[in-house]
Amino acid sequence: GGKKMPDEAKLGDTVKLHYKAKTEDLIIFDSATQMDPLVFTIGDGQILPAFEDALIGMKAGDQKTINLLSDDAFGPYAEELITTVDKSQLPPNLEIEKDQQLQIQQPDGQVILVKVVDISDSCITFDANHPLAGKDITFDIQLLEIV
Repeated sequence: GGKKMPDEAKLGDTVKLHYKAKTEDLIIFDSATQMDPLVFTIGDGQILPAFEDALIGMKAGDQKTINLLSDDAFGPYAEELITTVDKSQLPPNLEIEKDQQLQIQQPDGQVILVKVVDISDSCITFDANHPLAGKDITFDIQLLEIV
């Protein structure tokens, strides 16, 4: 009898994998050290579409590196997401430092994460861009198994 060919990952398969995400020289995330392997179903839209596409055709044990441009990852950096707020609009006892990340509840109830980029005597400047907006991201993927 011929040897059974190893299965290739396809749409609808549930896969278990490790991945490492990095920009230029900075490792953002390494699932091998920071969490259990990622398990998800290809095509259910849980992760970036380009990441899903990369998995199709991989076999258990395969490794692959994909480069995502910022547009395909977390989107371009948008200047209009930088806002300056008058200190009088903020709670008086709020202690804020530069580079701090804050959760701000918007009028519609949505909570967004912003970073403090500048503080002056009367105003505070926030940046609501995703921390990885405008950055190209490289993913090192290792497919552990097709479940």
